[in-house]
Amino acid sequence: MKDLFGKALLDYLNGNYSEDIITSTNISEEDVLPVPYLFRTFKDMPELEQKALNLTKGAVLDAGCGSGSHSLHLQNKGLNVKAIDISKGAIEVAKRRGIMNAEVKNILDETESFDTILLLMNGTGIFQELSKASTYLTHLKSLLKPKGQILIDSSDIKYMYDNEDPHSRKAPNTRYYGELDYYLSYKGEKESPITWLYLDFNTLSEICSSVGLDCELIIEGDHFDYLARLN
Repeated sequence: MKDLFGKALLDYLNGNYSEDIITSTNISEEDVLPVPYLFRTFKDMPELEQKALNLTKGAVLDAGCGSGSHSLHLQNKGLNVKAIDISKGAIEVAKRRGIMNAEVKNILDETESFDTILLLMNGTGIFQELSKASTYLTHLKSLLKPKGQILIDSSDIKYMYDNEDPHSRKAPNTRYYGELDYYLSYKGEKESPITWLYLDFNTLSEICSSVGLDCELIIEGDHFDYLARLN
């Protein structure tokens, strides 16, 4: 991968911000992801993210940390935070912003134990496909200390299909409607497409139950999104 996401973050940090990230999916047109938004402070975060950060406790893993905005807020509150991301550029930015423990790492390669694991900004996306969700959740469960919690958000994107049955667009008999082909471009370059998973709450709850996790709905957002706590 070209790590265009990391490049955009580095450009912003280095004072070279001139364009935003462009995203699209197989069911949606191009959309703009403003790079400054990825550097937001707590007061500029949506209520769902604020709620997650207020519930965070103990030793924390911020998985898919991006520029480190969530980690920075928690670290400034005195919490012990480890921030990981597969983007080298993102981790460089997080470190330069002051995150003391930041590492380029896939969540499946993590081995430490935590009181809180954060997966925000559609945290279920890292599962990629519905068929892989139980593998990721089983691994995340293994990283929890006694009485630990996973705070994760996602959206039920059924609304994106308007009045059409979302299941009618699935790939040969297997694809869940929340599995999207995700495209990203920045300054004229295109990133290799990835699969990104949006999970409705009921499906997430069913998978959690199958791997021995309790799934609690904490808060619903204004646009079919939600925050869940897994114990």
